[in-house]
Amino acid sequence: MHLKRFSVAIPLLAFVVNSAMSQGLLKGTVHESGTNNNLPNVFIRDNNNKQLMLTDKEGRFSIRTEPGHIIIFDCPGYVSDTLYVVNLAPKNIMMVTKTIALREVSINATRQFFDPRKEYPEIYTKSKVYIMSPTTWFSKEGKDARRLKRYFAREEEERRVDAVFNRVYVGSIVPLKGQELEDFLILYRPSYSFIKSNDSESLAVYINDSYKKFKALPVEKRKLPKLVSQ
Repeated sequence: MHLKRFSVAIPLLAFVVNSAMSQGLLKGTVHESGTNNNLPNVFIRDNNNKQLMLTDKEGRFSIRTEPGHIIIFDCPGYVSDTLYVVNLAPKNIMMVTKTIALREVSINATRQFFDPRKEYPEIYTKSKVYIMSPTTWFSKEGKDARRLKRYFAREEEERRVDAVFNRVYVGSIVPLKGQELEDFLILYRPSYSFIKSNDSESLAVYINDSYKKFKALPVEKRKLPKLVSQ
């Protein structure tokens, strides 16, 4: 009887081991398209196994994945890139800059709130530091989790700004359209601390004052430099 149970367990264990070993480590570097500068702190997510990581200061990354998975690369100021994993050969990812990263959301619209604690609870668990556990201070896993936690905090703040300072709302206050409106949104984008400390009336005053400053600028100063891609 015991031998029969053992014989069933062997192929089951082999299946678990093979499944774990089928996921390899994909390594690579993320660059800025046109300049070839390495990009640090790019958020990388495997959509299939939910692995997360950030590129280091040299733009390098390594993430647990396997062929057939889809990996997303995201960084503020750049167009998100998607990689379909065909093999685990080292990858060079080129991210294209974008002149505007604002979402068209009405100031009164219902917006799904970004809650990284609910979406990625394991990051907050791994980021904790315990006095009696030195490994939590220096382990790579803990350090990576704390970097991701800081990334989520910045992303959460940017989304709060996007929710109230966008084309729809700003365009309802100032007579700007098209590229001119986009340039204005970037040049006078308020900080998170301003949004947090002021109400909608104060924001409207800020937008009107900023519009006067914008119109007082020489025409060539109102436009952002065009991107040059290679």
